[in-house]
Amino acid sequence: MDSNSSSLFSSAHHLLTYGLDGSPIYADQFTRLNRDVYERAMELYSTRGNTVEEEAELCLGLLVAFAATIYDNGHKQQYIQHVLDRSWEVLPKLSPSLLKVRLLTYCYSEFYDEELAKEAHEIINTWNKKELTLEQAEIVEELKRFEENQYLWEEV
Repeated sequence: MDSNSSSLFSSAHHLLTYGLDGSPIYADQFTRLNRDVYERAMELYSTRGNTVEEEAELCLGLLVAFAATIYDNGHKQQYIQHVLDRSWEVLPKLSPSLLKVRLLTYCYSEFYDEELAKEAHEIINTWNKKELTLEQAEIVEELKRFEENQYLWEEV
């Protein structure tokens, strides 16, 4: 991954999973991490990747950052839609890979189009289940979580 995109994805993913391991959540750390991730996303928002993979990594980092952060300058949904539009351009050009599954999963998490989940599962089904990397196992669980609970903030 490009270092800026990789750093954004890593920070945003950390924010998204902050405290899920049972460790305490400190308000000052949470606030600082939110601000840092949002500011980095805004800095990278208007940039483009030089290759298909770089563009996909950038879109992925931005989607995760916008999903994870609590900040909204009033245009966050427009930013997300723009990143989704960029993702639609790059997804058909990506070879089946962990990156493509991640991007499909986070696009799916925005509006729950079953075709995205289906394509992600088709790629996942080619992986050796007994030898999944940590990253592969993690995205499989994230996709499952999104599929099982499409209304994360509503009581069903």
